[in-house]
Parts: sequence; structure tokens; C-alpha cells
Amino acid sequence: IFNSHFLTPELSQSVNQIKPLAGYKEVKPMVYASFYPIEGEDYNDFREALEKLQLNDASLTFEGESSLALGRGFRIGFLGLLHLEIIKERLAREFDFHPVITTPSVVYKITLTDGTEKNIYSATEMPEANHIKQITEPRVKLDVVTPTQYMGAIMELITTTTRAEYLKTEYLEGDRMVLSFNAPLGEVIINLHDGIKSSSSGYASFSYEMIDYQPADLARLDVLIAEDKVEAFSQIIPKNKLQTEANRLVKKLKEVIPRQNFLVKIQAAVGGKILARESITPFRKDVTGYLYGGDVTRKRKLLEKQKRGKKKAVGTGRVEIPQKAFLEVLKK
Repeated sequence: IFNSHFLTPELSQSVNQIKPLAGYKEVKPMVYASFYPIEGEDYNDFREALEKLQLNDASLTFEGESSLALGRGFRIGFLGLLHLEIIKERLAREFDFHPVITTPSVVYKITLTDGTEKNIYSATEMPEANHIKQITEPRVKLDVVTPTQYMGAIMELITTTTRAEYLKTEYLEGDRMVLSFNAPLGEVIINLHDGIKSSSSGYASFSYEMIDYQPADLARLDVLIAEDKVEAFSQIIPKNKLQTEANRLVKKLKEVIPRQNFLVKIQAAVGGKILARESITPFRKDVTGYLYGGDVTRKRKLLEKQKRGKKKAVGTGRVEIPQKAFLEVLKK
């Protein structure tokens, strides 16, 4: 795949006249995530960095987008989460870019109440539930090749961690077998690889191919940190897993967000309903350390003053979210 942007007019014309060999297809991304440069003035340099990466990675696709909360950035298509982490590391090592990364997602299709159909590339694009008539998600045929001795562990892993439907079992030569499932693509690309390798001591492998889009009962889960919605953490989750995922998400964020000088509330919500909450306790300075003896009221006044200051900071303080938090939330 050639990008004529980097070719002279003569070379570009010659390339356009070349007919590709039969059987080759353009690589289609399976996972999308949005990358936003931390500084707005880095937008053009960030685009140039992506174009240079695209020269030796034909599977990388991107297009510009903007967010009210995060500014201008790029929606980037990847083959999977490993591909995403490779691009993230190359941006850091080769170009010294450390962008804000939204939660990776597959492409969902929704039908609005007025009959309009729309593709959803990230949770932030998902409209309110009362405007949605139907949501469909991509489903794939998942084939797991494994030694027969690990069949029970693999079946338990897939049935408990995904909404996959069992299709069939085929036995190969020796003691190997193929387990086939109809599974949601969004659950296959996140953590299933590590789970299968762990359950089979590294002996099992899997592949998948697209089937079609099927209706699903999904909802958008938002995260609020210090009363501010952080769009980068929004996710599209099956409704029957909302409570479990909300609890996991706030606990994970509590581990990766550093303590501040004020109380930080971490909340997971659907619409206006809070499903889970965790709090990060603030640092506490010993404001009475220099006192000795005397009336206890002096010590009490200093503690009350400190308490009022922390209460005020809760409403005005801003939380700096470390870069690692944006990908750590995916690890279960």
C-alpha cells in the first residue's frame, strides 16, 4: 500500500498505473483508539510522526478528530491491542510523544429512534440511551487450537469471561483439537490472548474471522474523577456486566492515580446513576508538630483550618492523571 503524499508526481502516476497481484487485500483495522497530544500546538508534528510510522506499517490507519474535553487528536485503527502498544512505544521512543489515549474499542453500529444509522468508533460518540433504537456489535468466529488436556480450562475461561456461544469441536492429528465459538470481537481482542496462554501453559493459540453484526444490549459507562467526566475512560459495556465492570474500574484507577493534597472521588456512572465509588485520601501535613503543651484549643483551631482548606481544594483542585492509567484500566 503506497501513500502518494510522500511521492513525487511522476512516481505517484507510475504507482497508480500498477495493477496489484490477485489475492492481496487491504488490511482492515479491528480496534480503534483516539490519541490526543498533550499540547495543542503539537498537533501538526504529531500528524507527521504518524505519517512516518505509516511508511513502514501499512496496517496503521488514522484520521483527524476533535473533542471538547481533549482538543484535537487522531482516531487510529489497529490490528489489536499489541499493535496499539507497539505504536505507543514507537511514538515515545522515536518522536518523544506521550499522548492521551482513549479506551480502545471496536466499531459499533447504532440505529437512532428517527431511523438514522451511525457507526460508533468510541464510547464518547455514543448518544443518550433514549435516542437509541438498536445497537449491533461485530461478532467473529473464534477458533482455539489446543491440546485436549486443556479443553476444560479453555472452555471455562471463554464461557466465564466472554459472551461467546459454543459452535463445535474438531479433533486434529495427535492430541490436538479446535474449539469454535461465535464471540463478540470487543471481548476477543481484550485480554483473551493472555487468558488462553495462561490456561494452556502457552500451548494453545487462536484465530478469528469476521461473521457479521448482531444486536446486543449495551450501555456507556462513564468515569468521573474529582467531579469531572474523563472521556478517555468511557467504555461501552454489556448491561449485565455494568456493576462488575464499574467496581473493577474504580478500584484500578485508585491504584494508578497518585494521592493529592485533597480528597479525590472516583466514580463510575451510567447516565446520572452512580454505580461505584472509591476515594483517594489526601496527604496530611502535621500542622501541630511545632506545638507543645498549652491549651488544646490552639491545636484544634489549626486542625479545623486545615480541614477547611482541604474542603475548598476538593472543589477547585485538578487531578493530574498519569499516562500509564489509560492502558492499565484494560488489564483485568
